[in-house]
Amino acid sequence: MTLNLFYEDKDDRWFPGDRHLRRMLRRMLLGEPRMSGQLRVFLNLCAGLDRLGIRYRVNDYRYIAQHPDELACIIGRPFLLDKFAWKNPILLGVASYNHPLDDPDLFKRLPVKKVVVPGEWYADMYRSYWPDTEAWPVGIDTDLWAPSHAQDKTIDVLLYDKVHWDRERHVTELIEPVRARLLKEGRSFTELRYGSYKEEDFQAALARSRSMIFLCQNESQGIAYQQALSCGVPVFAWDPGGPWRDPDYFPHRVRFEPVSSVPYWDERCGLKFVDRAGFDERWPDFWGGCTAEAFDPRGYVLDNLTLEQRALQYYEIARSIVQQEAPRAPGLLVDGWLTGIG
Repeated sequence: MTLNLFYEDKDDRWFPGDRHLRRMLRRMLLGEPRMSGQLRVFLNLCAGLDRLGIRYRVNDYRYIAQHPDELACIIGRPFLLDKFAWKNPILLGVASYNHPLDDPDLFKRLPVKKVVVPGEWYADMYRSYWPDTEAWPVGIDTDLWAPSHAQDKTIDVLLYDKVHWDRERHVTELIEPVRARLLKEGRSFTELRYGSYKEEDFQAALARSRSMIFLCQNESQGIAYQQALSCGVPVFAWDPGGPWRDPDYFPHRVRFEPVSSVPYWDERCGLKFVDRAGFDERWPDFWGGCTAEAFDPRGYVLDNLTLEQRALQYYEIARSIVQQEAPRAPGLLVDGWLTGIG
């Protein structure tokens, strides 16, 4: 089965094709753009499919229009749903909506059969609105994100700051006390703030770092901390739990809990803390585990989040939809497969 993948980062704003001009102007004025999480999902899915030898087409609108019975895999973004007169069954996600309230009639107005989102807690939040939702995390390129040599580890801690909501309060109550604790103990550290670096900067920082403190209120998947794990860098993660606090939805439109900042995790990855008191209490255990090499973060990724594993899961989700839709096309089903596809 050949997959029909659709992904576009930018929509035309003023006239047809202007997204290309806007992209060129941004590159001239600001330099090469930073890798978006949505684009990383698409590229890693394609890389995983390549490794498995699974064929796919990308943005072939002419082909999909000529084959309305074939599955359209619309990875993102939402404007693609209105860009084309979709007659095909659709697998949507993961770069789609922040919440089903953004398009409550989606399953009625379009032939969407299933939505995929990056993590299980996120899927739980969606299912009360869209029952046909499944968790699917994209894989991590474990060849690219690989451990560096011990002699390259010149920094004790990489402080990764992805604190969005109520930031001023958290800077005072959490981020500054974390810095103070590291300085008091004489731990060398460097900082990266989400959205202000390029992937190569993150790679270089991980190559130098013995550990990472991950400060984020919640993650649907958390590709950055998983890239750190893949590099063999143990993570001390702030995981406050509680409700999903996106101010566009909470508390006036959506109340859902619990969330997680590290939705893919086991004891090999490092340790977690809930608040500043938890940081102070668990930090010695975490640092002691790092120096004793008690963690195996890369082992977790190799067991759960490789490009091949997650691409195969995506393929199986797509194939399950094709098999469910097959009886609606008499004469096309042969031994569980649709003829004429791929």
